[in-house]
Amino acid sequence: MPIPDGKPACRKITARDLLRIMPLLMLDLDNTLVDRDAAFRDAVAAFLAEHRLPDTDLSWVMTIDASGYTARHDVATAVTDRYQGMVPAEAIHALLDHGAADRVVLTDSSREALGKAQVDGWTCVIVTNGRTAQQEAKIRQAGLDQLVQGWVISEAVGRKKPEPEIFHAAAETVGVPLTGAWVIGDSPHADIAGANVLGLRSVWVSNGQLWSQDSSQPTHVAKDVATAINYVISAAR
Repeated sequence: MPIPDGKPACRKITARDLLRIMPLLMLDLDNTLVDRDAAFRDAVAAFLAEHRLPDTDLSWVMTIDASGYTARHDVATAVTDRYQGMVPAEAIHALLDHGAADRVVLTDSSREALGKAQVDGWTCVIVTNGRTAQQEAKIRQAGLDQLVQGWVISEAVGRKKPEPEIFHAAAETVGVPLTGAWVIGDSPHADIAGANVLGLRSVWVSNGQLWSQDSSQPTHVAKDVATAINYVISAAR
């Protein structure tokens, strides 16, 4: 077809075009990208053995910790009170500050899925609640700093999931609009409810659990993060 007036054919890039070029995938860290509970369990077991404490206390510490949702100060107080006079305070602080961070690993399937997402044009950013030093240590230990385009941590931005501001901060960190983004995470409250408030699609990583929330629903449920990432890639094509 002839081009009017001899001018080159062109058209304005639309928001739809931009999303096709650089879609945004926001991923939770603990118990989503990495098995934080397994890492912390290993650390606690080593701690108990080193200080000759009952190995049956493993379940007690894990219950107090509540998958990291209990405030560090409260966990430290409970553990200190239980082992006062038996364990140096420094050892307790080391357990809580570095125990999980030093042991987290990224599975091959998760690594491959992240690589596939990037090849497919996705911009991947980690959105996690927690303390900056501890969460960044996990990211680097697992090698995630080489596989994602950025991350935001609640302590650093002064907001935490499910607050909308932390998701906006994640999008701004990597320079990609929130429109059309997906959220992947294991927390119904922090991840899925946070996505729903912003009108974003989401995948809940079940880790063997059943969905039991009535207030919000994920777009999809996946057994693990690799399956979740692959679902998002396929759904967006």
